[in-house]
Amino acid sequence: MGEKIVAGGFDLSDRQRHREKLSQCLDAFARLLKEKRFERPKNLMGLEIELNLAGSDGMPRMLNAEVLERIGSGDFQTELGQCNLEVNIVPHRMHGRVFDQLSEELRTGLAYADRKAGEVSAGIVMIGILPTLAAHDLVSANLSRGDRYRLLNDEMLAARGEDFTIDIAGVERLTCTSASIAPEAACTSVQLHLQVTPNRFADVWNAAQAVAAAQIAVGANAPFLFGRELWRESRPPLFVQSTDTRPPEFIEQGVRPRTWFGERWIDSAQDLFEENLRYFPPLLPISGDEDPLKVLDDGGVPELAELALHNGTIYRWNRPVYQVTDGVPHLRVENRVLPAGPTVTDVIANTAFYYGLVRALADQPRPVWRRMPFAVAAENFDTACRDGIDAVLRWPRPGRSGALTRVSAVRLVQEELLPLAAAGLDAWDVEPTDRDRYLGVIAERCRRRVNGASWQTATYHRALDAGLARQDALAAMTRRYCTLMRTGEPVHTWPVGVDD
Repeated sequence: MGEKIVAGGFDLSDRQRHREKLSQCLDAFARLLKEKRFERPKNLMGLEIELNLAGSDGMPRMLNAEVLERIGSGDFQTELGQCNLEVNIVPHRMHGRVFDQLSEELRTGLAYADRKAGEVSAGIVMIGILPTLAAHDLVSANLSRGDRYRLLNDEMLAARGEDFTIDIAGVERLTCTSASIAPEAACTSVQLHLQVTPNRFADVWNAAQAVAAAQIAVGANAPFLFGRELWRESRPPLFVQSTDTRPPEFIEQGVRPRTWFGERWIDSAQDLFEENLRYFPPLLPISGDEDPLKVLDDGGVPELAELALHNGTIYRWNRPVYQVTDGVPHLRVENRVLPAGPTVTDVIANTAFYYGLVRALADQPRPVWRRMPFAVAAENFDTACRDGIDAVLRWPRPGRSGALTRVSAVRLVQEELLPLAAAGLDAWDVEPTDRDRYLGVIAERCRRRVNGASWQTATYHRALDAGLARQDALAAMTRRYCTLMRTGEPVHTWPVGVDD
């Protein structure tokens, strides 16, 4: 949500006024589309990474306020939990040596933040879920300081009317309850932004939805939660359940969860904003003084703050973003699929794979979403989250038949998606050296069948076999992960096992 919110109660008039403002915002958005007021494309991309704080013992540290004070940079911000930070990289144009530039900026920024965290006996960890987190770490008392986090927690809990239930059956099963949304803070991700024109938005969003499963299969890095081995990428089921404002009766009635893959391919960005208003009641009915339609009538550009705020409380894996910069509106697709880490090299490889693949698929004359039902894309996403690098997906056969076939994610990536990603990066005018280096990381993960999740689980089981108890094995694995993460070498090169 990114804006300062003053805590306070809401009455019936607040909610009624907010709904009216949301309707006005949607009408104004439709007018902006019709009048073609959006900025022309600049091939801009952006990157955000959510981070964990852990000590040299591998255990979480609830110290983000202290660490941020020492970092002293607006590039680093709070996230939901006191064990979290977020780093934002300034937008870059997609061409040339963009990925090496991103890599250098990330290495420099994260190394500086890590040094500053060390002043309070903490360190920066890029990982999908910190394996040593316990349920007692993620309680309301450990939400980040700030009214907006408390207010969001209170409103989501009030909407649900009872404790949140976490029930994930994977390799093992985890069941627990929480009296707050704090378990969501376990999920630390990479968010990739791509600025697009309105005419291009639907193609890019559909392409991103279609490849979400492949992103997870090669990039999974969150196999543990609260001491249990669950899905290879446990963030999605945890995120769904820790933000689920529906009581059980609403679930039975088919009410949609606020963390949502979606249910159809789209034709316009407006489809998504309309769904937001149709399916999801506002959590934070905070209304400003702007009259968006009057602003348009006067020749200006409305901020649509209420629309943006509401959109920020609906957690799509590919989310639309409306923003005004220097008086000009633009649209972005925000990809929220990937976990953080393991290394900067791995993050940039995942980034290159995504941007290249989305560009190539969006350019196809007969795109994949015309040949694959949306329900199959959603099923593929769940399968990849469960099985990671070993997932078997459904995908359209080559040719014009439109028939679907089952194919291992590794084979699909190697034989079809990596060549497409390379062609997409060429279309972006990315330097071949950048293209080959970072797509080569994805290729090697597939060849060795290794990603962050497979390394974590293999190392954990090696520690168990050596006689360590469960929690000691998780801590030892986390310490080893942190050591190897700081080398910068991609995860497929990491030796399995702990050495401490």
